[in-house]
Amino acid sequence: AVLAVILFPRLRRLLVTPNLGLQLVRSLLLLVTTGLYFTGLKYVPIAEASAIMMLAPLVVTALSVPLLKERVGPRRWAGVVIGFAGAMIIIRPGGDAMQLAALLPLVAAATHGVYQVSTRFLSHSESVLTTLCYSALLGAMIMSTAVPFYWTPLPALGWGMLLCAGMFGTLGHFALIKAFTLAPAATVAPFTYTNLIWAAASGFLFFGEWPDVWTFVGAAVIVGSGIYIYHREKVVKRREP
Repeated sequence: AVLAVILFPRLRRLLVTPNLGLQLVRSLLLLVTTGLYFTGLKYVPIAEASAIMMLAPLVVTALSVPLLKERVGPRRWAGVVIGFAGAMIIIRPGGDAMQLAALLPLVAAATHGVYQVSTRFLSHSESVLTTLCYSALLGAMIMSTAVPFYWTPLPALGWGMLLCAGMFGTLGHFALIKAFTLAPAATVAPFTYTNLIWAAASGFLFFGEWPDVWTFVGAAVIVGSGIYIYHREKVVKRREP
């Protein structure tokens, strides 16, 4: 809603798109991903839920080859798999995270991967603001229908936190869409692994969920894989004529 007010003078022009169906599907994917992930947080600690979500880059890499016709070499595949191994170090199959509730962020990872691929596809013909507007407006319209049934009064602090969440979420969404316009999906996706670090920090600061040593080990592996994939992309581009 805030975004709509800011962009209102250009809103009509921004909503003109030759890919209306895909824009709506992509926006719904983001809404479903968000709903599944936040529902999962009721039952799974933030760091572990975020680790499960790290399946998304594998989905992106797998789909970017047949759908986006992007070339993914064996070294970048290896980087993605190593990053996923870092996520598994954090999850430790058989531990507390691998419960039925873990299926919620697991499905969210799959829908988020498809969402990222569709974002990359749209980046070839759509502006960043057009794609961002559709995501924000469709999400606001659908979620507004639940307000009369689930609304509870918020204190001033709650409104402030809600406003900050909206601002940072919009900024992050803009940055992600822009990234997909500048680089192949398989290159951008592994950097979402770094979300684990912020998730672990947030869990500790706001909920007292202190990550164990394996979370730090896994995070180191994940960040290392992202840096390696970025390096390989630079090498490949230098070799291109």
